[in-house]
Order: sequence, then structure tokens, then C-alpha cells
Amino acid sequence: MKRVALVGMPNTGKSTLFNRITGGTARTANWPGLTVELASSRILLGGSMVQMVDLPGIYDLSGGAEDERITQEFLNKTELDAVLLVLNATQLDRQLVLALQLKALGAPLIIALNMSDEAKQAGVQINLEGLAAELACPVLKISAKHGQGVPDLKEALNRLISQKDPKQISLAHAPASGTLHQNEARLYSRFIQRPSILPPGPTAMLDRWILHPVLGLPLFVLMMFCLFQLTYAIGVPLQDLANEGLDWFKAEILTPGIAPWPPFWSGFLINGVFDGLGTVLTFIPIIFLFFCLMAIIEDSGYFSRAAFMMDGLMARLGMDGRGFVMLMMGFGCNVPALMGTRVIRDRKARLLTMLAIPFSLCSARLQIFLFLTAALFTPLQAPWVLLSLYFASIFISMGTALLLRGRFKSTEPFTLELPPYRFPVLRQIFLRGWGEAAGFVRLASTMIVIGVVLVWLLSNYPSPQHSYSIMIAEFFQPVLSPIGIQAELSIALMFGFVAKEVVLGALAVIAGQDGPALAHHLSVVLDPVSAYSFMLFSLTYVPCVSTIAAMRKESNSAALTTFSVVYSLLLAWVLSFIFYQGARALGF
Repeated sequence: MKRVALVGMPNTGKSTLFNRITGGTARTANWPGLTVELASSRILLGGSMVQMVDLPGIYDLSGGAEDERITQEFLNKTELDAVLLVLNATQLDRQLVLALQLKALGAPLIIALNMSDEAKQAGVQINLEGLAAELACPVLKISAKHGQGVPDLKEALNRLISQKDPKQISLAHAPASGTLHQNEARLYSRFIQRPSILPPGPTAMLDRWILHPVLGLPLFVLMMFCLFQLTYAIGVPLQDLANEGLDWFKAEILTPGIAPWPPFWSGFLINGVFDGLGTVLTFIPIIFLFFCLMAIIEDSGYFSRAAFMMDGLMARLGMDGRGFVMLMMGFGCNVPALMGTRVIRDRKARLLTMLAIPFSLCSARLQIFLFLTAALFTPLQAPWVLLSLYFASIFISMGTALLLRGRFKSTEPFTLELPPYRFPVLRQIFLRGWGEAAGFVRLASTMIVIGVVLVWLLSNYPSPQHSYSIMIAEFFQPVLSPIGIQAELSIALMFGFVAKEVVLGALAVIAGQDGPALAHHLSVVLDPVSAYSFMLFSLTYVPCVSTIAAMRKESNSAALTTFSVVYSLLLAWVLSFIFYQGARALGF
């Protein structure tokens, strides 16, 4: 099988091009350093089956950052039929050095000048023929975002892999980038022309407001609030439709169909698997919508600005703007956010960021909070409650960094490129939402099913009146009672350690209700204060098993991982205790 590696500096659109060529769903966003794992896909190119690998962004083949070492190690150990180098056509004055390094190593090279549409709008003129002759490889203009030039690129790639044998590159002989800057400047002056002064575009005008020292942060809060408001306004009616469909299926098809079954198996299927899994699956429309809206904000280039705005504050906490970006990534899932810390070159700063990330309000916790806020708060209150939990997440993360910064001092300077604002592509927005929803369904079909089945068994054995779940709840009650958490919720919290997605399914099984009936049941046993205490505890306490495993792998430290687990559990109890007892003392 032929093998092609996608190489390029961060924020050149490699992952977008990877998705365009392969039809894959590798996550793309308009900020540097997002690709931190090796995404690969097999495609038929001409008459050959080709494995295409999207490598992490790299500035220098002889650099020392961890994310760069991943790319270097792959290039060193893998025979390649082609290296597809993706360069930003608007920034060739500082990106051609990577092409010169690969050329010096004799790599089977093809260069794609991405964002050529933006370069044209900026008045940049590129002599493709001259550049191709000088670099001794094909050079093509493309726009991965819109698909322009991609068919020609695939044809050129097919010709290259058909004509040359695979080659393994030895980076031991890679020239240092500093020795090549003179050649880079010569190439740029000979083959690229651009206006000496560019007129102020929409990016500059928007940044006057977005990066305003006073208005920037309130605008960020407003942006996030609008995202939550839209999620509720559009997603909740869709969730209600899903609930109605599941209720109809349960009443008209499932219940009559298994009526002849023994009580154990009918109860197991209806009250265990169907009610638990059904409650979780009703969140698919909301998950899809939420991540589509997040994709719009990410792909537009706004989150890079948020990182830039927050750098001054993050520096006081021992982190930098990249740490804030990782916290924002954690809103999707803590696992890729932990992997994303590889772009932080200083180990101490990286470890401090790792300790803060598990407090980011991930999509799994979001499901719990969406359900509880809709059940226990008015439509006017719910978005504000959810927004408060997001800001609690950020404050807890930052407070953790502030508390521990003395043990993880870093002096690494912070640099972050601010890309121009871009209109997100509908296809990429859809793929982001679809990918998150599909991943949730895959999880629901395995781990969540196992979780709700175990909860049902615990709730029914040895008998429903004296079950193991009642014994566990009574054991934990002295600890949970001071923070307002009911005994029956302790089982859900325990299984939430495996995966937070299991919590709602577990609640449905424990209560023997699903959907709106479960919401009504929780509104009876929980008031707003105890519900918020439960959500605050769920936000802060031990992260899921996947997050713990990722932290252990990325930090290579069992001590740090153990500390993170114990610290988060104790912190969750303390914060919930302060909130619950304080609210009760004030008469709420």
C-alpha cells in the first residue's frame, strides 16, 4: 500500500485538506496546533490504495517541541511514497524554510499552497513555475476550504507516487532552519510579489472590538451566552420530539411485544436497557446542534482571539494563552485537550495545564446539566444557570492553576498567530456536529449500555426493597448529605466515574422513569439548591476513566495522575458543601 504524509506548519489547513481528500472527519479549527494525533485514512488514488496520514503541525524538522517530535519520529521511521507539504500561501515569507529542509533531505515532495483565494484577495502573486523549478517538485495553488485546485492536486499526487519508489527520510541530516533563512528570503523575493501596504480588511476592523481591552471579555461572555440560548431554543423542541417518538415506540411496540416474557427479562429490557439508554439518546439533537454552533465559533478564528485576550491573566496563573485554548478544547472532551498540551514546550507549564483541564465542562457533563436545568429551572433561568456552570468551570481551572503554580514555574514565552476571520464552511460545521453525535452513539452502544445494565442489576438484587444500590447509598449518605445530594444519586455518581454519559441513564434506571417522567421525579426529590450542588459536584469530582488514562499517558507520571484524582474529589466536596450550606444559611 502506498503511504502519503501530510506535513505543514500549524494553522495551514492540513486537517481541512485531509478531510477534503479523504472524506474523513478529522477535527479542524482555526487556531494553531490543534492536530495532535496521527489521523489516517485509506483512499483510492488512481489505481492505487493510499494511506494518507495527517501529522501534527511542525515549524522545524530539527525542532524540539513534543508535538514536533511526533512528526519527526514518524518521518524518521516510515517509508513514504510522497510527502504532501501544505503551506499558507499568504505567509510564504516564513514557511518556505520547511520546503527547503525537505528538499535537502531528498523527500518525494509535492507542495500545496493553501488559502490561495485569500492570497489573491490580498494581492499576492506567486510564480508557480519558477518556484517549482527551484524546489524541484510540483507546486500547486489550492483552497482546501472551498475545494479549489484539489482535483489537480490529487492527479499530481497520483503521478508522483506512481513514478517514485518509497523512501525513508533520515532527519539526522536535516539542516537547521536558521541556516536556510537566507535562501528562503531569496526564493520569496524572486517568485512572490505582494503589495507593500495592505488596506485594512474586515479582520482589522473586527479586532478593534473583539480585542478591545475593556469590551473584549464582555463580548466573549455574550458570545457564549448566545450559544447556550440557541442550544436551548432549537435543541429542546427537537429533544421533545425524540422523547415522544421513544414513548410511542415503548407503548405501542416494545411493551406489547415482550408482554409474554418473564417479569425479570421484561423489566430488564424496559426499565433497564430501554429507559436508561433512551434518556441518554434523546440528547443526540442537542449534542449535534451544540457542536455545530461551537464549530462556527472555532472555525471563524474567534477562539484564537480569546486565547490572546486571556494570556495576561493566564500568565499570572502560571500558564499562557495556549492553556486557555486547551481549556476551551476541554469543553468538547477533556481527552483531546490533554493531548493538545503537547504544543506547550515547557514541561512544567504543560503539567500545570493538565491539572487544570479536567475541570473543563465537557460534553458528557453538559448532557447532565442540560437535563437538570430544563427540569428544575424556568426557560428564562436555565441559560443563565448553564452559563454560570461554564464560568464555574473556568474559575475552578484557573484557581487550581493559581494554587499550584509555585510548583510548576515556567519561563517559556507565549507566541500565538492570530489568523484572519473566516466564514465557516457548512460542510465542516455539519461534519463536526455529525462526528460528535456519531461518537456519542458509539459510546452509547457500548459503555452506556453496560453501565445502565449494571445499575439495574444493583437496583434489583438481591431484591428491589433490599438491593445493593440501597446498601451503597446508605454507605455514602453521611458523606453526601451535608452537600444536599440524595442517597439515590450516589449510584449515578459512582458510575459517572466510568463515563459521565452513564449518569443520566443510571438516574433513569434508579428512578424507574425516563424522559419527562424522570424530569418530574427529579423536580420532586431535588430543589434548585440541591440540584445546583449536585451539578457542581458532577462538574468537579473525579474525571472519567478515559481522561485519567490520557493524563497518565501524556504526563508519564502516576503520581501526578493520582494527585489529580484525589484533589478533584476533595475539591468537589468542599465546593458543594460551601455552596449548599451557604445557600441554606441565606434561606434559599
